[in-house]
Amino acid sequence: MQKSNNTVIVTGGAGYIGSHVVLKLCETGYKTVIVDNFYNSSPSVVGKLEMLTSGNIVVAEMDIRDVTGLAALFTKTQPSAVIHCAGLKAVSQSVDHPMLYYEQNIGGTINLLNQMDSVGCQKLIFSSSATVYGEGSIPPFREDAKTLPSNPYGRTKLFIEEIIRDWSATEEGKSAAMLRYFNPIGADESGLIGENPKGIPNNLMPLILNVALGQCDDLAVFGDDYDTPDGTGIRDYIHVDDLARGHVSALEFTSSSTGAEVFNLGTGTGVSVLELIAVFERVTGQSVAHRITQRRPGDVAVSLADTARANEILGWKSRLNLDRMCADSWRFRSYNHSGSER
Repeated sequence: MQKSNNTVIVTGGAGYIGSHVVLKLCETGYKTVIVDNFYNSSPSVVGKLEMLTSGNIVVAEMDIRDVTGLAALFTKTQPSAVIHCAGLKAVSQSVDHPMLYYEQNIGGTINLLNQMDSVGCQKLIFSSSATVYGEGSIPPFREDAKTLPSNPYGRTKLFIEEIIRDWSATEEGKSAAMLRYFNPIGADESGLIGENPKGIPNNLMPLILNVALGQCDDLAVFGDDYDTPDGTGIRDYIHVDDLARGHVSALEFTSSSTGAEVFNLGTGTGVSVLELIAVFERVTGQSVAHRITQRRPGDVAVSLADTARANEILGWKSRLNLDRMCADSWRFRSYNHSGSER
């Protein structure tokens, strides 16, 4: 079904999360425009999206800090909404290079909001993160829990949330949904798009896949002395397809709401590092050699979502289980094991 005034700009739309969001938007009847500088993604994903949607995907290759380029794009496309997925996202890198994260994530968002204002675009979905909670509260985290991020990456997300709140209060009709992701894994069931980052991965599933494919000898498990049942960190893993559906639900929500609201997107179920390895091995039949090493700076013991608010207000709920997450991840990387596809 086509929608009137339905153009949505998706920043970071060729990335792991963004590409799945674009797919869901197209399936729902929206026209999408991808903004991506391909820093941690590949142009090849655009062709894959065109195969999956049987349509022409519009792409603007640029950095969101590009004032002139972004202004011209907004003037040309006159979007009805923006889904903001672009940004640097590696916790350990943010600890080593905090100024880079503040400049890219916060500076880029400010430019984006200014360009939205220039054309009267009032609807925004922001990719935030569960890292804003840090050790500030006891899991499972509710959206009103105390926020105390333990690393610069998480702080950029929290600061951007505050900037968006201020932005949304400046004009009647502005509406923003800030989605605090937990740990997305999995891939589209087609096997065409998924997570395959450039360089050394920072997330657990790509590292597991690298070991299973024989691209590295073993997996480093960062710490087994956390206060958890098996000593390894516990996370709330969510299938990227469920996460992408959450963006569409949030977009529909902003069409009839004002102000800025925050929602957790997760499953509410905690899984340790060792448990994830065990499920992956069982589902795929692949062995994942691993070794215990020191804790990683900025990590917390447990990160777990309370998803009641998204369930109630957005009408959204996760559907796909951990077995499916592992199976879909393996299917994608099995099809694209050269490392050149995303």
